[in-house]
Amino acid sequence: MTPHQETRGGGEPAALVVEDRIFRALAVLRAVLVLNTVGVGVWTADELDRPWVGALAISAIVLWSVAVTAAYADAARRTPLLLAADLAVALAALLATPLVKADGFDATLAGYWVMSPMFAWAARWGWRGGLAAGLSVGAADLLIRDELTQVTYGNVFLLAIGGPVVGYLVESLQRSAVQRDRAEREAAAAAERARLARAVHDGVLQVLALVQRRGGETAATDPRLAELGRLAGEQEEALRALIRAQDRVVPPAAGGGAAVADLAAALATLESPRVVVSLPGGTVPLPEAQVAEVRAAVAACLDNVERHAGPEARAWVLLESLPGAVTVSVRDDGPGIPEGRLARASAEGRLGVTGSIEGRLRDLGGRADLATGSWGTEWTLTLPVAPAVPPAGGPTP
Repeated sequence: MTPHQETRGGGEPAALVVEDRIFRALAVLRAVLVLNTVGVGVWTADELDRPWVGALAISAIVLWSVAVTAAYADAARRTPLLLAADLAVALAALLATPLVKADGFDATLAGYWVMSPMFAWAARWGWRGGLAAGLSVGAADLLIRDELTQVTYGNVFLLAIGGPVVGYLVESLQRSAVQRDRAEREAAAAAERARLARAVHDGVLQVLALVQRRGGETAATDPRLAELGRLAGEQEEALRALIRAQDRVVPPAAGGGAAVADLAAALATLESPRVVVSLPGGTVPLPEAQVAEVRAAVAACLDNVERHAGPEARAWVLLESLPGAVTVSVRDDGPGIPEGRLARASAEGRLGVTGSIEGRLRDLGGRADLATGSWGTEWTLTLPVAPAVPPAGGPTP
Protein backbone atom coordinates (compact mmCIF):
# COMPACT_ATOMS: atom_id res chain seq x y z
CA MET A 1 0.00 0.00 0.00
CA THR A 2 1.39 3.39 -0.96
CA PRO A 3 1.53 6.32 1.46
CA HIS A 4 -1.15 7.94 -0.64
CA GLN A 5 -3.52 5.02 -0.05
CA GLU A 6 -2.82 4.98 3.67
CA THR A 7 -3.86 8.60 4.03
CA ARG A 8 -7.06 7.86 2.15
CA GLY A 9 -8.29 5.49 4.84
CA GLY A 10 -7.27 2.22 3.22
CA GLY A 11 -7.29 3.36 -0.40
CA GLU A 12 -10.85 2.56 -1.50
CA PRO A 13 -10.61 2.27 -5.30
CA ALA A 14 -13.84 4.21 -5.88
CA ALA A 15 -12.62 7.12 -3.72
CA LEU A 16 -9.32 7.24 -5.61
CA VAL A 17 -11.17 7.29 -8.92
CA VAL A 18 -13.14 10.33 -7.77
CA GLU A 19 -9.96 12.05 -6.62
CA ASP A 20 -8.29 11.35 -9.96
CA ARG A 21 -11.19 12.95 -11.83
CA ILE A 22 -11.13 16.00 -9.57
CA PHE A 23 -7.41 16.50 -10.20
CA ARG A 24 -7.94 16.15 -13.96
CA ALA A 25 -10.55 18.88 -13.78
CA LEU A 26 -8.18 20.91 -11.62
CA ALA A 27 -5.50 20.60 -14.32
CA VAL A 28 -7.85 22.26 -16.81
CA LEU A 29 -8.78 24.98 -14.31
CA ARG A 30 -5.12 25.63 -13.49
CA ALA A 31 -4.31 26.04 -17.21
CA VAL A 32 -7.13 28.57 -17.59
CA LEU A 33 -5.98 30.49 -14.52
CA VAL A 34 -2.37 30.51 -15.77
CA LEU A 35 -3.48 31.96 -19.11
CA ASN A 36 -5.50 34.59 -17.24
CA THR A 37 -2.50 35.51 -15.07
CA VAL A 38 -0.20 35.80 -18.09
CA GLY A 39 -2.75 37.86 -20.02
CA VAL A 40 -3.40 40.26 -17.16
CA GLY A 41 0.36 40.56 -16.55
CA VAL A 42 1.00 41.55 -20.18
CA TRP A 43 -1.98 43.90 -20.20
CA THR A 44 -0.82 45.76 -17.05
CA ALA A 45 2.95 45.56 -17.67
CA ASP A 46 3.24 49.35 -17.87
CA GLU A 47 1.87 49.61 -14.31
CA LEU A 48 4.73 47.58 -12.81
CA ASP A 49 7.56 49.35 -10.97
CA ARG A 50 9.90 46.41 -11.64
CA PRO A 51 8.72 44.69 -14.83
CA TRP A 52 11.59 42.22 -14.87
CA VAL A 53 10.69 40.94 -11.37
CA GLY A 54 7.09 40.57 -12.50
CA ALA A 55 8.16 38.70 -15.62
CA LEU A 56 10.28 36.31 -13.55
CA ALA A 57 7.45 35.71 -11.09
CA ILE A 58 4.87 35.00 -13.80
CA SER A 59 7.33 32.75 -15.64
CA ALA A 60 7.90 30.83 -12.42
CA ILE A 61 4.12 30.42 -12.01
CA VAL A 62 3.85 29.06 -15.56
CA LEU A 63 6.73 26.60 -15.15
CA TRP A 64 5.53 25.46 -11.76
CA SER A 65 2.00 24.93 -13.07
CA VAL A 66 3.27 22.68 -15.87
CA ALA A 67 5.44 20.67 -13.47
CA VAL A 68 2.88 20.27 -10.69
CA THR A 69 0.08 19.36 -13.12
CA ALA A 70 2.22 16.55 -14.50
CA ALA A 71 3.04 15.39 -10.96
CA TYR A 72 -0.59 15.45 -9.83
CA ALA A 73 -1.52 13.15 -12.74
CA ASP A 74 -0.09 10.23 -10.72
CA ALA A 75 -1.95 9.61 -7.45
CA ALA A 76 1.19 8.22 -5.80
CA ARG A 77 2.92 11.60 -6.22
CA ARG A 78 0.22 13.62 -4.49
CA THR A 79 2.25 13.67 -1.31
CA PRO A 80 1.99 16.22 1.52
CA LEU A 81 5.38 17.60 0.49
CA LEU A 82 4.23 18.34 -3.06
CA LEU A 83 0.99 19.96 -1.94
CA ALA A 84 2.87 22.04 0.63
CA ALA A 85 5.25 23.22 -2.10
CA ASP A 86 2.27 24.08 -4.33
CA LEU A 87 0.78 26.25 -1.61
CA ALA A 88 4.19 27.79 -0.83
CA VAL A 89 4.54 28.94 -4.47
CA ALA A 90 1.15 30.66 -4.25
CA LEU A 91 2.07 32.38 -1.01
CA ALA A 92 5.44 33.48 -2.45
CA ALA A 93 3.69 34.94 -5.51
CA LEU A 94 1.39 36.92 -3.24
CA LEU A 95 4.19 38.19 -1.02
CA ALA A 96 6.20 39.24 -4.08
CA THR A 97 3.47 41.63 -5.23
CA PRO A 98 4.69 44.67 -3.17
CA LEU A 99 8.12 44.24 -4.78
CA VAL A 100 6.62 44.65 -8.25
CA LYS A 101 3.66 46.98 -7.89
CA ALA A 102 3.36 50.44 -6.37
CA ASP A 103 1.67 51.12 -3.05
CA GLY A 104 -2.11 50.97 -3.11
CA PHE A 105 -2.31 48.21 -5.74
CA ASP A 106 -5.60 46.38 -6.20
CA ALA A 107 -4.80 43.10 -7.96
CA THR A 108 -2.00 40.81 -6.81
CA LEU A 109 0.71 39.49 -9.10
CA ALA A 110 -0.65 35.93 -9.16
CA GLY A 111 -4.27 36.99 -9.50
CA TYR A 112 -6.86 34.21 -9.39
CA TRP A 113 -4.18 31.57 -9.88
CA VAL A 114 -3.81 31.29 -6.09
CA MET A 115 -7.06 29.29 -6.10
CA SER A 116 -5.28 26.36 -7.80
CA PRO A 117 -3.31 25.16 -4.74
CA MET A 118 -6.35 25.75 -2.52
CA PHE A 119 -8.52 23.50 -4.68
CA ALA A 120 -5.72 20.90 -4.76
CA TRP A 121 -5.70 20.81 -0.97
CA ALA A 122 -9.49 20.52 -0.95
CA ALA A 123 -9.40 17.64 -3.45
CA ARG A 124 -6.73 15.83 -1.48
CA TRP A 125 -7.78 16.45 2.13
CA GLY A 126 -11.44 17.41 1.96
CA TRP A 127 -13.00 20.42 3.63
CA ARG A 128 -10.26 20.61 6.27
CA GLY A 129 -7.56 20.91 3.62
CA GLY A 130 -9.59 23.46 1.69
CA LEU A 131 -10.14 25.53 4.83
CA ALA A 132 -6.46 25.48 5.82
CA ALA A 133 -5.29 26.49 2.34
CA GLY A 134 -7.99 29.12 1.95
CA LEU A 135 -7.15 30.77 5.28
CA SER A 136 -3.43 30.68 4.46
CA VAL A 137 -3.91 32.40 1.10
CA GLY A 138 -6.37 34.90 2.60
CA ALA A 139 -3.98 35.77 5.44
CA ALA A 140 -1.11 36.33 2.98
CA ASP A 141 -3.35 38.59 0.88
CA LEU A 142 -4.25 40.67 3.93
CA LEU A 143 -0.60 40.84 5.01
CA ILE A 144 0.52 42.68 1.88
CA ARG A 145 -2.32 45.24 1.96
CA ASP A 146 -1.94 48.75 3.28
CA GLU A 147 -5.63 48.91 4.13
CA LEU A 148 -8.62 46.58 4.14
CA THR A 149 -11.09 47.49 1.43
CA GLN A 150 -14.47 45.97 0.67
CA VAL A 151 -13.06 44.26 -2.44
CA THR A 152 -10.16 42.74 -0.51
CA TYR A 153 -12.52 41.52 2.22
CA GLY A 154 -14.78 39.95 -0.41
CA ASN A 155 -11.87 38.11 -2.01
CA VAL A 156 -10.61 36.77 1.32
CA PHE A 157 -14.12 35.73 2.33
CA LEU A 158 -14.59 33.78 -0.92
CA LEU A 159 -11.27 32.03 -0.37
CA ALA A 160 -12.24 31.12 3.21
CA ILE A 161 -15.53 29.49 2.18
CA GLY A 162 -14.59 28.27 -1.31
CA GLY A 163 -11.98 25.77 -0.15
CA PRO A 164 -14.17 24.05 2.48
CA VAL A 165 -17.17 23.91 0.14
CA VAL A 166 -15.15 22.26 -2.63
CA GLY A 167 -13.55 19.89 -0.13
CA TYR A 168 -16.93 18.90 1.31
CA LEU A 169 -18.31 18.20 -2.15
CA VAL A 170 -15.28 16.03 -2.96
CA GLU A 171 -15.77 14.04 0.26
CA SER A 172 -19.47 13.59 -0.53
CA LEU A 173 -18.68 12.33 -4.02
CA GLN A 174 -16.12 9.90 -2.62
CA ARG A 175 -18.54 8.52 -0.01
CA SER A 176 -21.23 8.05 -2.64
CA ALA A 177 -18.79 6.33 -4.99
CA VAL A 178 -17.55 3.99 -2.24
CA GLN A 179 -21.11 3.08 -1.19
CA ARG A 180 -22.11 2.43 -4.80
CA ASP A 181 -19.01 0.32 -5.37
CA ARG A 182 -19.69 -1.77 -2.27
CA ALA A 183 -23.33 -2.23 -3.24
CA GLU A 184 -22.32 -3.41 -6.70
CA ARG A 185 -19.79 -5.87 -5.24
CA GLU A 186 -22.35 -7.22 -2.77
CA ALA A 187 -24.95 -7.60 -5.53
CA ALA A 188 -22.44 -9.44 -7.71
CA ALA A 189 -21.46 -11.70 -4.80
CA ALA A 190 -25.11 -12.45 -4.04
CA ALA A 191 -25.77 -13.30 -7.68
CA GLU A 192 -22.75 -15.62 -7.75
CA ARG A 193 -23.87 -17.33 -4.54
CA ALA A 194 -27.32 -17.85 -6.04
CA ARG A 195 -25.79 -19.31 -9.19
CA LEU A 196 -23.59 -21.69 -7.22
CA ALA A 197 -26.52 -22.68 -5.01
CA ARG A 198 -28.57 -23.58 -8.10
CA ALA A 199 -25.67 -25.58 -9.52
CA VAL A 200 -25.21 -27.45 -6.25
CA HIS A 201 -28.95 -28.07 -5.90
CA ASP A 202 -29.32 -29.37 -9.45
CA GLY A 203 -26.29 -31.65 -9.13
CA VAL A 204 -24.76 -32.63 -5.80
CA LEU A 205 -27.87 -32.37 -3.60
CA GLN A 206 -30.00 -34.42 -5.98
CA VAL A 207 -27.34 -37.14 -6.15
CA LEU A 208 -27.04 -37.25 -2.35
CA ALA A 209 -30.82 -37.45 -1.99
CA LEU A 210 -30.91 -40.29 -4.52
CA VAL A 211 -28.19 -42.21 -2.66
CA GLN A 212 -30.03 -41.72 0.63
CA ARG A 213 -33.31 -42.98 -0.85
CA ARG A 214 -31.73 -46.03 -2.49
CA GLY A 215 -29.89 -46.83 0.72
CA GLY A 216 -33.12 -46.75 2.67
CA GLU A 217 -34.82 -49.04 0.14
CA THR A 218 -32.06 -51.69 0.46
CA ALA A 219 -31.57 -51.43 4.24
CA ALA A 220 -32.89 -54.94 4.82
CA THR A 221 -30.71 -56.62 2.19
CA ASP A 222 -27.51 -54.57 2.18
CA PRO A 223 -26.52 -52.89 5.47
CA ARG A 224 -23.44 -51.33 3.90
CA LEU A 225 -25.52 -49.53 1.27
CA ALA A 226 -27.91 -48.44 4.01
CA GLU A 227 -25.00 -46.92 5.93
CA LEU A 228 -23.87 -45.16 2.77
CA GLY A 229 -27.37 -43.76 2.34
CA ARG A 230 -27.38 -42.49 5.94
CA LEU A 231 -24.04 -40.74 5.44
CA ALA A 232 -25.30 -39.23 2.18
CA GLY A 233 -28.33 -37.87 4.04
CA GLU A 234 -26.11 -36.24 6.66
CA GLN A 235 -23.96 -34.63 4.00
CA GLU A 236 -27.04 -33.39 2.18
CA GLU A 237 -28.31 -31.66 5.33
CA ALA A 238 -24.88 -30.15 6.03
CA LEU A 239 -24.59 -28.85 2.47
CA ARG A 240 -28.07 -27.32 2.60
CA ALA A 241 -27.17 -25.60 5.86
CA LEU A 242 -24.00 -24.23 4.26
CA ILE A 243 -25.98 -22.84 1.32
CA ARG A 244 -28.45 -21.16 3.70
CA ALA A 245 -25.54 -19.69 5.65
CA GLN A 246 -24.02 -18.24 2.46
CA ASP A 247 -27.33 -16.56 1.68
CA ARG A 248 -27.12 -14.76 5.02
CA VAL A 249 -23.70 -13.16 4.58
CA VAL A 250 -23.55 -9.77 6.34
CA PRO A 251 -21.43 -7.05 4.66
CA PRO A 252 -18.48 -5.66 6.65
CA ALA A 253 -19.11 -2.75 8.94
CA ALA A 254 -18.59 0.57 7.28
CA GLY A 255 -16.29 3.25 8.60
CA GLY A 256 -13.82 0.92 10.21
CA GLY A 257 -16.16 -0.20 13.00
CA ALA A 258 -16.15 -3.55 14.81
CA ALA A 259 -16.57 -6.59 12.59
CA VAL A 260 -20.17 -7.75 12.26
CA ALA A 261 -21.41 -11.29 11.66
CA ASP A 262 -24.82 -12.91 11.25
CA LEU A 263 -25.88 -15.05 14.22
CA ALA A 264 -28.51 -16.78 12.08
CA ALA A 265 -25.90 -17.86 9.54
CA ALA A 266 -23.61 -19.12 12.32
CA LEU A 267 -26.37 -21.22 13.90
CA ALA A 268 -27.48 -22.58 10.52
CA THR A 269 -24.21 -24.51 10.27
CA LEU A 270 -25.23 -26.57 13.33
CA GLU A 271 -28.16 -28.20 11.54
CA SER A 272 -27.96 -31.96 11.03
CA PRO A 273 -30.37 -34.89 10.59
CA ARG A 274 -30.96 -34.88 14.38
CA VAL A 275 -30.87 -31.11 14.87
CA VAL A 276 -33.53 -28.78 13.44
CA VAL A 277 -32.57 -25.11 13.35
CA SER A 278 -35.37 -22.52 12.99
CA LEU A 279 -34.20 -19.02 12.08
CA PRO A 280 -35.73 -15.58 11.48
CA GLY A 281 -36.52 -14.56 7.94
CA GLY A 282 -33.65 -12.05 7.84
CA THR A 283 -30.19 -11.64 9.25
CA VAL A 284 -29.38 -11.09 12.94
CA PRO A 285 -26.23 -8.92 12.84
CA LEU A 286 -24.13 -8.83 16.00
CA PRO A 287 -20.48 -8.15 16.78
CA GLU A 288 -18.39 -11.02 15.47
CA ALA A 289 -17.01 -11.91 18.91
CA GLN A 290 -20.54 -12.22 20.36
CA VAL A 291 -21.67 -14.41 17.47
CA ALA A 292 -18.73 -16.75 18.03
CA GLU A 293 -19.47 -17.06 21.76
CA VAL A 294 -23.20 -17.65 21.33
CA ARG A 295 -22.59 -20.27 18.65
CA ALA A 296 -20.08 -22.01 20.93
CA ALA A 297 -22.63 -22.04 23.76
CA VAL A 298 -25.30 -23.55 21.49
CA ALA A 299 -22.79 -26.12 20.24
CA ALA A 300 -22.09 -27.05 23.87
CA CYS A 301 -25.82 -27.58 24.44
CA LEU A 302 -26.03 -29.85 21.40
CA ASP A 303 -22.92 -31.71 22.54
CA ASN A 304 -24.69 -32.48 25.83
CA VAL A 305 -27.66 -33.80 23.86
CA GLU A 306 -25.32 -36.07 21.88
CA ARG A 307 -23.62 -37.38 25.02
CA HIS A 308 -26.43 -37.70 27.53
CA ALA A 309 -29.84 -37.78 25.78
CA GLY A 310 -29.33 -41.01 23.88
CA PRO A 311 -28.65 -41.95 20.26
CA GLU A 312 -32.25 -41.42 19.17
CA ALA A 313 -32.76 -38.01 20.77
CA ARG A 314 -33.51 -35.04 18.57
CA ALA A 315 -32.86 -31.35 19.22
CA TRP A 316 -34.47 -28.12 18.10
CA VAL A 317 -32.73 -24.74 17.98
CA LEU A 318 -34.91 -21.64 17.76
CA LEU A 319 -33.45 -18.14 17.24
CA GLU A 320 -35.57 -15.08 17.95
CA SER A 321 -34.57 -11.45 17.49
CA LEU A 322 -36.59 -9.22 19.83
CA PRO A 323 -36.37 -5.49 20.58
CA GLY A 324 -33.34 -5.12 22.81
CA ALA A 325 -32.50 -8.83 23.06
CA VAL A 326 -31.70 -11.97 21.13
CA THR A 327 -32.82 -15.36 22.48
CA VAL A 328 -31.76 -18.84 21.44
CA SER A 329 -33.62 -21.85 22.80
CA VAL A 330 -32.12 -25.34 22.52
CA ARG A 331 -34.62 -28.12 23.31
CA ASP A 332 -34.29 -31.90 23.12
CA ASP A 333 -36.65 -34.82 23.68
CA GLY A 334 -34.29 -36.82 25.88
CA PRO A 335 -35.00 -38.11 29.40
CA GLY A 336 -34.02 -34.82 31.05
CA ILE A 337 -31.35 -34.08 33.63
CA PRO A 338 -31.73 -35.87 36.98
CA GLU A 339 -32.12 -33.60 40.00
CA GLY A 340 -28.79 -32.67 41.57
CA ARG A 341 -26.71 -33.95 38.68
CA LEU A 342 -25.41 -30.48 37.65
CA ALA A 343 -24.48 -29.64 41.23
CA ARG A 344 -22.54 -32.90 41.62
CA ALA A 345 -20.77 -32.34 38.29
CA SER A 346 -19.72 -28.86 39.37
CA ALA A 347 -18.49 -30.15 42.73
CA GLU A 348 -16.46 -32.82 40.95
CA GLY A 349 -14.77 -30.18 38.78
CA ARG A 350 -16.66 -30.97 35.57
CA LEU A 351 -17.59 -27.47 34.42
CA GLY A 352 -19.04 -28.19 30.98
CA VAL A 353 -22.38 -26.54 31.75
CA THR A 354 -21.23 -23.73 34.01
CA GLY A 355 -18.26 -22.84 31.81
CA SER A 356 -19.25 -23.60 28.23
CA ILE A 357 -22.85 -22.38 28.48
CA GLU A 358 -23.60 -20.24 31.54
CA GLY A 359 -20.11 -18.73 31.68
CA ARG A 360 -20.12 -17.62 28.06
CA LEU A 361 -23.50 -15.90 28.36
CA ARG A 362 -22.54 -14.30 31.66
CA ASP A 363 -19.36 -12.85 30.10
CA LEU A 364 -21.50 -11.34 27.33
CA GLY A 365 -23.84 -9.72 29.83
CA GLY A 366 -26.63 -12.22 29.20
CA ARG A 367 -27.96 -15.27 30.98
CA ALA A 368 -28.62 -18.97 30.40
CA ASP A 369 -31.83 -20.48 31.86
CA LEU A 370 -32.36 -24.23 32.16
CA ALA A 371 -35.64 -26.13 32.25
CA THR A 372 -35.67 -29.92 32.42
CA GLY A 373 -38.02 -32.78 33.12
CA SER A 374 -39.20 -36.12 31.83
CA TRP A 375 -40.15 -34.39 28.58
CA GLY A 376 -36.55 -33.39 27.88
CA THR A 377 -34.24 -30.41 28.44
CA GLU A 378 -34.44 -26.81 27.22
CA TRP A 379 -31.79 -24.12 27.45
CA THR A 380 -32.84 -20.50 26.88
CA LEU A 381 -29.90 -18.24 26.08
CA THR A 382 -30.70 -14.51 26.30
CA LEU A 383 -28.30 -11.85 25.05
CA PRO A 384 -29.05 -8.11 25.34
CA VAL A 385 -28.28 -6.16 22.18
CA ALA A 386 -27.91 -2.48 21.35
CA PRO A 387 -31.02 -0.73 20.02
CA ALA A 388 -29.17 -0.17 16.72
CA VAL A 389 -29.49 -3.89 15.89
CA PRO A 390 -32.93 -4.15 14.22
CA PRO A 391 -35.20 -7.14 14.69
CA ALA A 392 -34.99 -9.49 11.77
CA GLY A 393 -38.51 -10.87 11.86
CA GLY A 394 -40.14 -13.99 13.23
CA PRO A 395 -38.81 -17.52 12.92
CA THR A 396 -39.42 -19.53 9.85
CA PRO A 397 -41.64 -22.58 10.14
